[in-house]
Amino acid sequence: MTCRSRRGADPRPDSLPSGVSKPIEPRVIRVADAALLDRGYVSVIDILVGLGWLSPSHVHAWRQGGIPDLESAVSAGLGKISTAMAIFQRWAARRGLLPSETVYVARTRDRRTLRFSVSGSPAIERAYRTHWVSPDLSERRRQRLAERASRPPDLVVIWPRHDWTCTRCGTTSGGLLTMEDGGPVCLACTGMDHLAFLPRGDAGLSRRAKAASGLSAVVVRWSRSRRRYERQGILVEGAALEKAERRGD
Repeated sequence: MTCRSRRGADPRPDSLPSGVSKPIEPRVIRVADAALLDRGYVSVIDILVGLGWLSPSHVHAWRQGGIPDLESAVSAGLGKISTAMAIFQRWAARRGLLPSETVYVARTRDRRTLRFSVSGSPAIERAYRTHWVSPDLSERRRQRLAERASRPPDLVVIWPRHDWTCTRCGTTSGGLLTMEDGGPVCLACTGMDHLAFLPRGDAGLSRRAKAASGLSAVVVRWSRSRRRYERQGILVEGAALEKAERRGD
């Protein structure tokens, strides 16, 4: 994928260009209303995906650390992004929604904080990662949503369909890989080559093995027919898998 370079969008409410909001505003509001009704909160990612400016597959790649910043994967120009974000924030204020800052962490071994904008401006990053939550939800429900949103996601390992070359050690193979900013990396270089693969199919065993494992990862593979990554199983420590199997006997 070719990512365009640009400065970060200015998502402040007062950045709305005069006379250009009308074509976009109804679409932003429809997307925001639908997300709020479905989940009780709305994020900027919901808006960008709902507008068709950001592909879910690009969000997935960004969460895996394969894209340095999310803005680079957005198809709309900087002006449109700023306009949409300003409309979204004004809509959230009118609805009386509550802001909740969320930590976005990469599905990589280093668990680094993900970047939204090209510039990395703290104010812009804060606007992107803020979720707007319905005040109708109970305090307990809002706390659960915040905890779930900020919970570090599962590490993701890709089962490739073709041979590839590790960007760290230069080894070429068709084995499992993780994605980093520089490209694919083999499990030996990430310190995960000791893990055992547990295929999907036994939810109870997978749950017990993952709970007992100090390090685990979800294995996914690209589906050509469905055009998305699909779960194939998990990687867990061998001792954890043996313990989980004994508990199931």
